[in-house]
Amino acid sequence: MDALAGPDMLVDAADYNEQMADHQDVAIITPQHLDDDVLEEHEPLANDYEAMKALVLPANPDLETEAEAVSTWHIEDWRSLQKREHGPVMMCGGFPWYVFVPASHGLCGNEFAFANCVIYRRILFFPYGNNVEYASFYLEQGFGEEKPPEDWYACVQFTLVLWNANDPSIYTSHNANHRFTVEEGDWGFTRFAELRKLFHGLWEDKSRPMVENEAANMSAYIRIVKDPTGVLWHNFINYDSKKVTGYVGLKNQGATCYLNSLLQSLYFTNSFRKAIYQIPTENEESYSNSAYTLQRLFYQLQTSNDAVSTSELTRSFGWETKHIFEQQDVQELSRKLMERMEEKMKGTNAENALAKLFVGRTKTYVSCINVDYKSSRVEDFWDIQLNVSGNKNLDESFKDYIQVETMDGENKYSAEGYGLQDAKKGVIFESFPQVLHLQLKRFEYDVNKDAMVKVNDRYEFPEIFDATPYLSEDADKSEPYIYQLHGVLVHSGDSNAGHYYAFLKPTKDGLFYKFDDDRVTRATMKEVLEENFGGDYNLPNGHTIQGIRNPYTRTLSTKRSMSAYMLVYLRKTRLDAILPEVSKDDTPPHLQKKLEEERANREQKRKEREEAHLYLPVKIITEESFKAYQGFDLAVWDADPAHDPAAPRSYRTLRTMNIGELTKKIAADIGKEADNLRLWVMVNRQNKTVRPDQPLVDSLMTIEDAHAKFGTKGHEFRIWIEEATKFDGGRPVWPDIQHQPSSNSPILIFVKHFDLEAQSLKGAGYFYMRKHDKVPELAAPIQQLMGWGTGVSLRLYEEIKPAMIEPLKQKQSLNQAEIQDGDIICFQKNLKPEESVPLAQAGKYTDAREIYDHLLNRIIVRFCPKIPKTDEDQTFTLELSKKMTYEQFSSRVGEHLGVDPTYLRFTTVNPNTGNPKGAVKRNLSHNLAQILSPQFAQYTNQLSNQLYFEVLELSLTEFESKKNLKIIWLTEGITKEETFDILVAKNGVIADVLPVLQKKAKLDDATIRQVRIYEVHSGKVYKELNPDHGVVGIGDYVQLYAEKTPDEELKAEEDDKFINAFHFQKEPSKPHGTPFKFLMKPGETFRDTKVRLEKRTGIKGKQFEKIKFAVVQRISYSRPIYLADDDILYDVASEFDDLLGLDHADRSRGFWSRGDSIFIR
Repeated sequence: MDALAGPDMLVDAADYNEQMADHQDVAIITPQHLDDDVLEEHEPLANDYEAMKALVLPANPDLETEAEAVSTWHIEDWRSLQKREHGPVMMCGGFPWYVFVPASHGLCGNEFAFANCVIYRRILFFPYGNNVEYASFYLEQGFGEEKPPEDWYACVQFTLVLWNANDPSIYTSHNANHRFTVEEGDWGFTRFAELRKLFHGLWEDKSRPMVENEAANMSAYIRIVKDPTGVLWHNFINYDSKKVTGYVGLKNQGATCYLNSLLQSLYFTNSFRKAIYQIPTENEESYSNSAYTLQRLFYQLQTSNDAVSTSELTRSFGWETKHIFEQQDVQELSRKLMERMEEKMKGTNAENALAKLFVGRTKTYVSCINVDYKSSRVEDFWDIQLNVSGNKNLDESFKDYIQVETMDGENKYSAEGYGLQDAKKGVIFESFPQVLHLQLKRFEYDVNKDAMVKVNDRYEFPEIFDATPYLSEDADKSEPYIYQLHGVLVHSGDSNAGHYYAFLKPTKDGLFYKFDDDRVTRATMKEVLEENFGGDYNLPNGHTIQGIRNPYTRTLSTKRSMSAYMLVYLRKTRLDAILPEVSKDDTPPHLQKKLEEERANREQKRKEREEAHLYLPVKIITEESFKAYQGFDLAVWDADPAHDPAAPRSYRTLRTMNIGELTKKIAADIGKEADNLRLWVMVNRQNKTVRPDQPLVDSLMTIEDAHAKFGTKGHEFRIWIEEATKFDGGRPVWPDIQHQPSSNSPILIFVKHFDLEAQSLKGAGYFYMRKHDKVPELAAPIQQLMGWGTGVSLRLYEEIKPAMIEPLKQKQSLNQAEIQDGDIICFQKNLKPEESVPLAQAGKYTDAREIYDHLLNRIIVRFCPKIPKTDEDQTFTLELSKKMTYEQFSSRVGEHLGVDPTYLRFTTVNPNTGNPKGAVKRNLSHNLAQILSPQFAQYTNQLSNQLYFEVLELSLTEFESKKNLKIIWLTEGITKEETFDILVAKNGVIADVLPVLQKKAKLDDATIRQVRIYEVHSGKVYKELNPDHGVVGIGDYVQLYAEKTPDEELKAEEDDKFINAFHFQKEPSKPHGTPFKFLMKPGETFRDTKVRLEKRTGIKGKQFEKIKFAVVQRISYSRPIYLADDDILYDVASEFDDLLGLDHADRSRGFWSRGDSIFIR
């Protein structure tokens, strides 16, 4: 029987096309493909329900049946049915699943029910297709108008069989697995069967159509299965790990799943968690302290309801973005983390806590066979690396680990006093730790592929493990060394890509859970053990497959891609000590307080966001805040009140609050009488200043209406508070504000004082003037505010905007000077020349416009040491002017550091990494603004408020007259490198480099005379530099190598030739390593040449044996000519520009192509 497959059958929920276009399909759906031979021999009839059930709904041995049922619906008058129909009632499993039919159609035929069936279901039927030319059938939970219980679900395997009522040998079927929920109450087949085939012609190879006389039968076979993990066929939409399991996961930052699995394992080793909590961090609550951030992480895992971020922890490690997206070795990470925590625990109550948990001891021994001589060494271990390849299980790996090696023949042991002797060599365990970490070597180097590969062989490990057989005879065995499995850390994928997760058992007698980044689910023992043994997939009898697709590599394989790479076992006799209960009382009080405060703040902010539509932010300034303010305008509206007394006060007010109520609230806050206060609305002017515009006189107007009518759209409601100074019968008297241009109404004026002595510009207060008043009349109220006599001469300026400070003309009226409400007048004492000259000579400002210019151009610059010389933070900030020249700002930095500024060198900062970028050129025509923000700043990409500094050994002028060359000094062939920065005159030559190199590398006179320097491009030798080669032509990014000329080259004969050699991996276009110059001798076989190559390179033993040698022609796309031992290199490399290639793996990079070893700061 042919079944519809692939694109011919669309399987989904009934309302998919209308409602669920973005639905995540997690159900497993399989059209019935039956073997033709089996059908001919054993094909049952559709009305033989027991036989059909065995055929179309076979039992799955991995799933436990909870209930089963079958029901048949006799469909009549097919072409007369409505667009959407329901079948009759069907009972199965304790909840209502039923079949509905239209009133005009009765239920005909037989109905059968199997054991334990109490759930109602119904078949949902689209006779004319659900927007397709196919009949559509779905199974639906049958609660009907009655809503299912909250969190109701059922995991169902079902098969729908459509068959000819007159000939039950004619049928077609489809089956599916689905998790029916309140949200997903139906599931089935949009393209169950093509309509034209159902009615017209013969069905398949039968003698009649499927639908005859407008009638057919639909049988539904249902099996409800138990859900041991709670997530069988779950789509994980709105899944709540904490609610379902009681635990939360860790967020993946990019490629940090390996870190997450290790951290969860350590977290659920409760005694480790307690030890971390014991590290004193109350005096070092810094995000650079990895112990503190690990404490924070553990506490959040303990108390949070949502997945926790590891970003604080990785930042404390010193990791940058690139490290977040690189998968690292878990064993190396574990060891580094343990080392760092051990350092933090020294000298505290937690000292040695980790060693007591994780450290065991091994004894390496050698025992001579023929003489009485033994040698042994006992060492600590934190984890054990076990071979997977060649071993079937954990026991075999341990036997392999402690197997005895016989040292004889050429491998005899040199015994002190006995000479070379036959001996037995091996390793035996003296003790195992309470927490046993076993690292399974799932990744190993493949010589043939010359790459790291994953070992996917089947490898079994038990739930209970007895380590006693692997202990030495002298070990203390008074307490059993029997271990219980606590954790399985899994890698899914291959050596190029993959994913990490962990199965952990948080409590002594509890269940295992799967911790997969931010998702936590319950796990079965089969998932923990069998599914992580690796090896081939276990298939039903006789079944074969081409392979299962790996979700990470997108390749097919018959072997499991997921396998255990790390096992955690706990000693059974110490379980209570290893897994003690950890409560809030065990966490440091300062940590609890800090995190609870942060949590409360987050909750408050969340609540505020949710209620934001009900509230309007209001900010106010007062005369007191204005008098404390130094700067442009009346205030900086985003200033922090905690650090700035001039910062505006902020209020979160209900939009329905009226002006009168707001006035009372503000009055109570600032300690004033509400009746004595008047609120002025402030607006944004066209010149980008913010000034009071008009008083709010209607006390019943709501804040929302006032803001909409008078305020500035898109900003908080900004208000200035005026306090009455005149009273009549105890009631405040306010100036009568009118806005007719012709009137002589009062004007609200703010005044600022430029204090020549203090060199400050601050608010002095406010007063009212009349529009027709003359400018000189401003002097009297100013003198009164300041308490000065009338004889003090003043200079007056209007602060129009930051870059426009204009002097006021004496003969103008305020109206003619266009002074209006909220304008700012700046005043200063008018000094005589003999008074102003000393101030100017002292570098002080004598004109208010000068201090305004300073405020406009001031900038806070952060200076960091490029090469920190101590552990102390040497970073500092200075307030500078953007107009300062290089000499001026370097003098300020030199003054702060106490060094000669001519010895300072500055470097710009990369905004993405925070690393030094480019040296600042000493240009007398450039000011600080141009240095920090060049004209094309969007292309230069540097921070505009930070510089690195360094104190040079010579003046910057002298330094800039020299060229800095980075020389890599080679020793021990090419295997050892040391880098030196060497300064030589720009007009110097290579010969000038040698004396400096001799001093820095500490070389004797004989050696330096034989040193040569060569230039390298793209991993290949470009040319050797002669002593008279000018250094000015050497590029800044060129690699320079220096080495002592090998002795064999000094003794080269006339016929000898030289060839340049380089390293590559598989393809010559992928060079790596250090290139070198090599001497070729005529007639020498390559077998002998390799002996000299081993000496020349310094690469020895197995590492040298893995190298394949080839002659590489410089012609593009030429293939390497690999050399055999009998070849003669001198003859094969016949062209003058041929190269010798060393083909081997790039050991500077790991098997995930990471460039740097993992580190924790």
